[in-house]
Formats: sequence, structure tokens, C-alpha cells
Amino acid sequence: MFENVNLSPVQVELGMVSLGVSDTVITEDQYKAIDGMLQVLGFERIDDRRARIIENIKNAVIRKVHYGDIGSKKLNWSTMLSDEIHYEYNYLSNLFSSVEGITLEQYIIRQKIERAKELLLYDELTLSEIASRLGYSSVAHLSSQFKKITGFTPSALKRQRWPEKNRTSLDKIA
Repeated sequence: MFENVNLSPVQVELGMVSLGVSDTVITEDQYKAIDGMLQVLGFERIDDRRARIIENIKNAVIRKVHYGDIGSKKLNWSTMLSDEIHYEYNYLSNLFSSVEGITLEQYIIRQKIERAKELLLYDELTLSEIASRLGYSSVAHLSSQFKKITGFTPSALKRQRWPEKNRTSLDKIA
């Protein structure tokens, strides 16, 4: 796609494209062409610094909750996010709340609950193993947050074999 506008990315990852050359000037026409190509694919370019920070926060949380093992050791979210995004946690937290309308802590909890739903649907782990994997101190703590968010206990959901259609897309969690 970028080759169509005479740009050569050196790295493409979730939410970011690096061109590698810092003195590359992208013209307005190239931006318009990229925006059009991304829109066809269902994406959009984030040009606002604050929006990029929010996107980086979301990507870091999703990576950690859905693809990492946050239960193997006590995860300090504020330290992890500050280290990864290179801003003070208070700034990140306040920015996130003001833009997204929920606290960063609530966003993390919702991501963890969505992951718990996924793991419950797979039916490969016990509730205790799921709680541990997601960094909860106990099954009761997981169950309490789960019920607050979904209206169901994890056990009730597991008994119902809640259909996949009732899961929330990761980019729609707010």
C-alpha cells in the first residue's frame, strides 16, 4: 500500500508504521492517498498526538491482557505503561479518562473480563487458573468484577455456554 505513494516502510506493527528515514517529508497528496487506502481496509490514520498516546495505551493493555501472561508475577500497570509509553502514569491516566470517558483502570478491567469470557468459552482452564492467569488475587475477585461488568457470574456463563456473538470486539471495549 505505501509503495503506491512512493513510501517504503521499514516496520509495520499494530497501530504504527515506521518509515525509517527521519527526514522523509510526506506530502499532503501522499497523506490523502494513504487515508483513502486505509479507509477501504476499515482503518484510519491517527494524526493527533493525544489520539496516538491513547492508541498506544490501548495497544499496550491489549497486548498484555490478551497475549501476555499477566498472572505470572504481580504486574504494576502504572509502571509498565509509563515505561512503555514514556509518559508519567498520572498524565496517561488523566488523558485516557478525559478522552475515553472511562478510567484507565476500568478499561483494563474490561479487557481482562473480555479475556476471561474468551478463556471460559474455550473451556480448557478452571476458573482458578483463569483468575491466576489474569492477575486476580482470587476467584472471588474475578467473579465480582465479572458480574459487575457482564451481569453474570463466570460459572453461570460457563454453564450456559454463552455464544461467541455475545463477546465484545476488542476495539469496541470502552
